[in-house]
Amino acid sequence: MANSPTRSGVPGAGRIDATVHRRRWVILSVLMLSLLIVVLDNSILNVAMKTIATPAPAGLGATQSELEWAINAYTLVFAGLLFTAGLLGDRLGRKKVLLFGLAVFGAGSVLAAFAASPAQLIAFRALMGLGSAFVMPATLAILMNVFDREEQPRAIGVWAGGVGVAIAVGPIAGGLLLDRFWWGSVFLINLPIVLVALGAMVRLVPDSRDPAPGRLDPVGVVLSVVGLVLLVHGIIRGGRLADFTAPEVVATVLGGLAVLTVFVVHQRRSDHPSIDIGYFRNPAFSAAVTAIALVFFALMGVTFFIVFYVQSVRGRTPLESGLLILPLAAAQLIFAPRARHAVGRFGARAVCTAGMVTVAVTMGGLTLLGGTTPLWVLEVLFFLQGTGMAHIMPPVTVSIMQALPREKAGSGSALNNTFRQVGGTLGVAVLGSVLSTAYRDGIRGTLDAVPGLSGEARHAAGESIEATLGVAARLGPAGRPLATAAQDAFIHAMHLTALLSSAIALTGAVVVAAFLPGRPTGAAPAAAPRPDETARAPR
Repeated sequence: MANSPTRSGVPGAGRIDATVHRRRWVILSVLMLSLLIVVLDNSILNVAMKTIATPAPAGLGATQSELEWAINAYTLVFAGLLFTAGLLGDRLGRKKVLLFGLAVFGAGSVLAAFAASPAQLIAFRALMGLGSAFVMPATLAILMNVFDREEQPRAIGVWAGGVGVAIAVGPIAGGLLLDRFWWGSVFLINLPIVLVALGAMVRLVPDSRDPAPGRLDPVGVVLSVVGLVLLVHGIIRGGRLADFTAPEVVATVLGGLAVLTVFVVHQRRSDHPSIDIGYFRNPAFSAAVTAIALVFFALMGVTFFIVFYVQSVRGRTPLESGLLILPLAAAQLIFAPRARHAVGRFGARAVCTAGMVTVAVTMGGLTLLGGTTPLWVLEVLFFLQGTGMAHIMPPVTVSIMQALPREKAGSGSALNNTFRQVGGTLGVAVLGSVLSTAYRDGIRGTLDAVPGLSGEARHAAGESIEATLGVAARLGPAGRPLATAAQDAFIHAMHLTALLSSAIALTGAVVVAAFLPGRPTGAAPAAAPRPDETARAPR
């Protein structure tokens, strides 16, 4: 069995089918298309939030809480099922799981486009999260099974660079669509991409699975889903209340952590675990997943408030907001595929530490932004931030994926994405809470001085800069001082949040500097290939 050829790319013993090997870069392009719609959808929604919040017929009249749940419903389902989806891909076949995820995501997108109420939008976003949970792990798992070990860093670099393209395409596409069509078009745009991806995938992408998956671990699967959902829901709830000490928040978060602790204990004792917990004893592996969580903690929180800074403070359109993100995406597209060269010369530790420090500095640099700061300053910060991220994501992803056997690629990809998602969710919740609290404190005095404003209306107006500007607009010319005060209070809150983001990124730099492997000595590779991967595919 160890020397048998692989059929349809299934890596029975680590060998790659000759036909699959020849068309591996075409296969990667198809996988990138699948990845594109998932990342694109989230970045589009960020641009569309302001429009969806406006009253019908222009929007749905969604409240701030409903907007958060439109994001969080997706996040809860996505994060809760990521690990399970990776396991199912290893067991049932990654291509099958990917096709299923794309179909569900496409159906959810169409339904979301024609949602008649915020409640319907939230429900259909949850359905999209279900589809995405099956797409994300499968793309990276298939990549690991069509490229040999030596080419995997390059392929992962291209994969990570593609995320940068999606980050840019999403806001720009969203801006163009919102300028010309109704808000639902930002979801309907997913349909043609899904159809093209499905057709190309059926024809070109090979299936692969774990040839010896062993018995299913239903207890582990249920524990992982329940634990992740409770943890993420508690984090989201804390961010919404702007109080992480509230009893319901503490109970939910501790409940999630308790269930995940039981999951870990179960995995250690089981003779057929869903994931070998022993991998976390490897400091490089643990540092890599921690780095992913921390960098997305900082990035997602900042991305959340930058949209409001550009549109509400600087008065730019959704399309202009999208175009302003181009330097961030361009830097990732340029440097992510080349990060492997820097790693080969300086080692993963030095490269990732430098990347994390760069991200931290650029987060701190956001404190330079004010109401009249030239926007080229933001563009430079975005480009440098993208450059830093391009030298973090490929090396840490390679560290995670190459630490696990190829037949467990789905589980490895799911772990990678789970830590990224939990980190990003925590970033939006915690940093959003800091932003909201600081803004509310900064605008309270001005709102108290507005005549004729009831206590309930005053409280609602202080929830966000959009709510305050809405009150200012209804006051007419007399509301101009309130609008100016709202913008000043938001900028101050944004600066505090950016500094906290910078501190989080610096923490990530310390982690990777301490635990990631350094420069390989001599001619030896950073990690010796496993015995089952020594057979080279024909070229």
